[in-house]
Amino acid sequence: MAETLSQPALVVRNKGMLTLALMLGTIMQVLDTTIANVALPHMSSSLGASQNEITWVLTSYIVAAAIATPLTGWMSDRLGQRRLFLGAVIGFTVASALCGIASSLPEMVVFRVLQGICGAMIAPLAQTVLLNINPKERIGQAMAIYGMGIMVAPIIGPSLGGWLTETFDWRWVFLVNVPVGALCVAMLVFFMPQTEVKNRRFDFFGFGMLALGVGALQLMLDRGAENDWFHSVETWIELGIVIAGLWVFLVHSLTAKQPFVDLKMFRDFNFSLASVLMGVMGITLFSGLALLPPMLQNLMGYSVIFTGLLMAPRGAATLVSMMIVGRTSGKVDPRIMMLIGAVLMSYSLWQMTSFSPDMDYWPVIITGALQGFGMGFLFVPLSTMAFATIAPSMRADATAMFALVRNMGQGIGISLVSVVLSNMMQVNHAELAERLTVDSLAVQTQMPGLISGNAQILAVINGLVQKQSAMLAYLDDFWLMLLLSLASIPLILLLRGAKKDKNAPQKTKEELALERAHAMGE
Repeated sequence: MAETLSQPALVVRNKGMLTLALMLGTIMQVLDTTIANVALPHMSSSLGASQNEITWVLTSYIVAAAIATPLTGWMSDRLGQRRLFLGAVIGFTVASALCGIASSLPEMVVFRVLQGICGAMIAPLAQTVLLNINPKERIGQAMAIYGMGIMVAPIIGPSLGGWLTETFDWRWVFLVNVPVGALCVAMLVFFMPQTEVKNRRFDFFGFGMLALGVGALQLMLDRGAENDWFHSVETWIELGIVIAGLWVFLVHSLTAKQPFVDLKMFRDFNFSLASVLMGVMGITLFSGLALLPPMLQNLMGYSVIFTGLLMAPRGAATLVSMMIVGRTSGKVDPRIMMLIGAVLMSYSLWQMTSFSPDMDYWPVIITGALQGFGMGFLFVPLSTMAFATIAPSMRADATAMFALVRNMGQGIGISLVSVVLSNMMQVNHAELAERLTVDSLAVQTQMPGLISGNAQILAVINGLVQKQSAMLAYLDDFWLMLLLSLASIPLILLLRGAKKDKNAPQKTKEELALERAHAMGE
């Protein structure tokens, strides 16, 4: 007997082709967050940026996306889903082309900000449209296909980025989006229908204050080391803007009738604690993606392509663990799965503290796979626990704030590990150099040319000292990430499960699939 299906909220001409277009747009956006990492060292030399400054290519995108994500719902109502999705994909494609022809770091940062603003709206819109075009009986199937499809991006991203950089040029990690974006736009024009436009009020003042505070915070973190931190007037000005912006946002949100964000959501213990955990995860999980490519290429001498291949198992392991979590969802306490993920993360980071320039590539593959596997056990259960006890009326605002916290954790984490790396390289270099004295037995027996002041010997020894000081600085960062990961474990134990109501309906397969796909998109 044929299954009787309910009517979807939005009837479309070709659901399969529209689903493919939605997946294509999301894959392009997700791919861009991973594909650029392996090309950072090449960008650095081409754009004349230091190792500290080149991370702006990552953080500018992340912060722009964090600020723009909460705008998606309001803009979708005001412009309609078709117009906004087309605008977001076109804007992302144009910004990608501009990134590909950027000739300086300031240009690149501006274009990455545009990319982040447009890219932030693609995934939420894609999921919304998918929910609208499928009958409720098929939502689980549709979201599972969508979730599995977009997981292709983090798996192939590093390898594709390495191959494009090595074979052509680093600029192609951005230019590759142009034909993909053009195809996506063409498919959307043909297959995505118009939707209803609603006139909704928006709290521009609250949004502006939050954007000002968040933007100034990231700018202070990115430029702090270059400006010698609080010895610089600029850093004090940026700190003042951070405090003023966030304070005004806080007061306004607590007193306005219809604030941009209803801060009452943080009265929910689970949501507040889960937000802290998501911020910590943003720091620890994504900082490694920015640290590993420069380390593998600059210290270990691996090619860009091989670096990308070494990072690919991380995404594949995440896909496997998410499939396991999907099968056990509702049967196993989410806190147990999160503890498994946190322990795997901590163990992999502990192994990374033993990295050395002379090791082979297997430790990189093993630790990356362990981290990816642990990531799958963290994201889906954490999203479930965050909204397990929060009031349904606050879920829309809570989802936006949860995404903001995650993105801010990523941005702060990348800036933090970059600052630690830069500072510790100098400290380690000074400490190692202090040991190379005339009275040192090692110098007298193994490096006598250093005593005589032989220029060639001096250059060789200085190169070795720089390499060792850099390796030690990377290990310092791994230790920092390990400590943060360990600190998150007690917080997981404090999370509370939702109170069981015998009269409450059990979650359907469709709802569970939506949770998994949402976490994959995150």
